Amino acid sequence: METKPLKTNKKRVDFSRYINKYRRKIMGALTKNVGKSQFKTVINTNTKPEIKKILIIRPNHRLGNLLLTTPLVKEVVQEFPDCEIDLLAKGKLAPIVFCKYSNIKNFILLPRKPFSEIIKYCYIWVKVKTFKYDLVVNATKDSSSGRLLTSISNSKYKVFGEIDDLKTAESKHMAKNPIYNLRDYLSRIGLKRNNKSIAQLDLKLTNNELIKGKNILDKIVQNDKKTISIFTYATGKKCYSKTWWNEFYTQLKASHKDYNIIEILPIENISQIDFAAQSFYSKDIREIASVIANTTLFIGADSGIMHLASAAKTTTVGLFSVTKTAKYMPYGNGSIALHTNKTTISECITEIDKILDKKKKSTLTLSEYYI
Repeated sequence: METKPLKTNKKRVDFSRYINKYRRKIMGALTKNVGKSQFKTVINTNTKPEIKKILIIRPNHRLGNLLLTTPLVKEVVQEFPDCEIDLLAKGKLAPIVFCKYSNIKNFILLPRKPFSEIIKYCYIWVKVKTFKYDLVVNATKDSSSGRLLTSISNSKYKVFGEIDDLKTAESKHMAKNPIYNLRDYLSRIGLKRNNKSIAQLDLKLTNNELIKGKNILDKIVQNDKKTISIFTYATGKKCYSKTWWNEFYTQLKASHKDYNIIEILPIENISQIDFAAQSFYSKDIREIASVIANTTLFIGADSGIMHLASAAKTTTVGLFSVTKTAKYMPYGNGSIALHTNKTTISECITEIDKILDKKKKSTLTLSEYYI
């Protein structure tokens, strides 16, 4: 049975969001010009700059935002294979998301609630100011604290992420934009521009994790049919109503009787289809990813779990209604985004059918899929 949150908790959350909304606006206005003049000091040279120690700044605690940073880390490693990376984030998720990235040597973690741990918070800012780096990369131009930290960092080369001439649709994507910025910057300091395809989100699941996920899934479905995973939850206005999800689930189930359908449950352990499908619950994000990785298709609204499915290299259907599709849509492995304000449920099912038909024609084994 679904447990409704206490009204006091809901008000507290809403009030916190209200404060954060205006805090971001104020900080954004105060820092909007930070870093824009950085390129004036950069001169092309025939001497390749020596870059070994790198700081990547992504001061955020949300799962989706951290996963969207994985392509940037892969890009940095591809450009500088022997580099040592410090990753500055917020909260405790970053070491879990990036635990298999061997080039990351240190996690610099800001507390989620700075005023509750003000000494630790200030210490990290001082550390960024005093520790010497060869290159500092701000992973998102929308972060005022990221720009400030980049500005005060002790490094000759600093990528703020403020390139105004990136106007292609692809460059607007949150995972891709910092990479285009980095590539542009490195070309300005004398390095050859990388024009390869941008990497996908990647949790770097191990073979043992994938096998564990398969064993968990097998115990749930107890048959040899392929499985579709769905995630019916999302935060705020991104969350679709129970009415919408029940109609979607009914149509999906009716038209795909040869597939299992399991629901991945959120940490709140609630279901927009009232637990009508078989379900899986875990607080371990790598375990959740390993289960999703063993499913044929993932369907869910824009959320951290949607990005987790992409990072697990599962074909992902992202459902969008309020957030910017071009900025957050899943990509790679045949993934698509569906704008449900323009697409009916029946049309969504048709698009899903097309994906599954393509996958049937080019079936890969699990071992081949994760080379």
